[in-house]
Amino acid sequence: MPDAVDRGITVTEIASMDQPIDAAPETTAAFVGRALRGPLNTPVLLHNLGEFRRRFGDVWSRSSLGPAVRQFFEHGGRNLYVVRIANNARGAMICLPASGSALVLRARDPGSTECVRAAVDYDGIDPGNDELFNLTLQRVDMASRFVIDQEMYRKLSFREQADSFVADALLTSSLVRVAKPYPSHRPERTAPQDAWRGTSYVDHTQDGTDGQELSDYDLVGSRRDHTGMFALDSVDKFDILYLPPPGKGIDLGPAAILAAERYCRNRGAMLIVDPRTSLDDPEAVVREVRKQGYASPNMLSYFPRMAFRKDSDVQPRAVGGAIAGLLCKLDCNYGPWQHLDQHGLGLSRGFVPAVSVDDEAAQALAREGINVILPGDAGRARVTGSATMARGSEMQRPLTSLPVRRLCLHIVNSIEQATRWTVFERVDEFLTHRIQSQVFAFLSALTDMGAFADDMIDVQCDAGLRRNPDGRNHGISILISFRPQGCDKPISLSLHQSVEGFRVASTAFAPVNGDCT
Repeated sequence: MPDAVDRGITVTEIASMDQPIDAAPETTAAFVGRALRGPLNTPVLLHNLGEFRRRFGDVWSRSSLGPAVRQFFEHGGRNLYVVRIANNARGAMICLPASGSALVLRARDPGSTECVRAAVDYDGIDPGNDELFNLTLQRVDMASRFVIDQEMYRKLSFREQADSFVADALLTSSLVRVAKPYPSHRPERTAPQDAWRGTSYVDHTQDGTDGQELSDYDLVGSRRDHTGMFALDSVDKFDILYLPPPGKGIDLGPAAILAAERYCRNRGAMLIVDPRTSLDDPEAVVREVRKQGYASPNMLSYFPRMAFRKDSDVQPRAVGGAIAGLLCKLDCNYGPWQHLDQHGLGLSRGFVPAVSVDDEAAQALAREGINVILPGDAGRARVTGSATMARGSEMQRPLTSLPVRRLCLHIVNSIEQATRWTVFERVDEFLTHRIQSQVFAFLSALTDMGAFADDMIDVQCDAGLRRNPDGRNHGISILISFRPQGCDKPISLSLHQSVEGFRVASTAFAPVNGDCT
């Protein structure tokens, strides 16, 4: 459930107390990019490509967002948040005459394909009243001229002091906003005098524009204004973030990658990073990774880009959207603790690796945390390696494994959401027992599903460990230990939940039976 944010006040819906923790929730991805139409800086949850086309327009040659969405759903993805952003795009404008002035309406969603129109009538209004009017708005498909959306507003006023002032009333509209200067008179009727002739609509007098190519700063956006990727602050949970290339032949810059990695680290999500367009051999990829210094367990990259089997002249394409879809399919069919190179998880047969990678080069890429795409059975290339870009430190060594890292994120995120209710409960031994039982049942369910190498799981809890002296701000601490598949030793995590937020820390030792104090 998204958070509702208004003027600095955040209201979050929390799970019911003692509700079992879902061991296999749906995996959700989030893409941020440019589209033909649709709301700006607003996450929209989609479940298929048709919904994307209806809300954001068709796949567009000037944007890589549409192809990425198509790849996602073609490769098994089910839940996808899309955030549309733009660089100086403008909405279409409608001018309704108003006795020497005009009521100027600007389309809420900018873009060259956004087609809106308006009609004014005085039906049901006293003939002696020269203030009130009715307004009908329509969004029209440019190709078919069919009406897609319609809104009707009754007895609006052109006066700013009125309760029914048109600019205030249209703040709830999904189609238009009122632009200044405001009209000095009531808008003139657009409907003909003869009712049988129907209603006349005023089309937009100025087309909208799509704006310029996106920059890194457009993709990152503003945390204060909830723009760019920070628009996802209103989404309670997503598991995978992908920023498609901002333009044709344009790569995502280091500034956007580093900002997105930090955002994913704070949100408990994985970031998919495409290889640069110019990198066409493994040695160049290794040099690039070392030069940029990427070393994060929340980053996932691959090599090479993919070419079209039937059209070798087309520039190799980024397939981050397809990998996001495969990860969602992996979670549904096998679980996030499994490797990505599984039966039935190959890329579309239309794709072939743009560069051949031999075994020696594949091993060198794997050491740098780069997953290699190799030819597979039945003409379906497969993603091998299942590695994150965690490099350098011994503490992060287990997290170089993508299955281990994604399992840890799954466990931490699930416990965080399921235990929010606890910070509002009275601190006592009963609360400790309830939390411990809830978390242990969750880890036991994962054990039965094959997520761990053995059944040696441990959960210890202390409710009130972080209580302030005044007793008004308490929290809980949970220490968990488990050994994921493929790990040679257990992973121990300390989770702290309080009204101030949620914090995770790694511990250097596995818990022992007894109180966690």
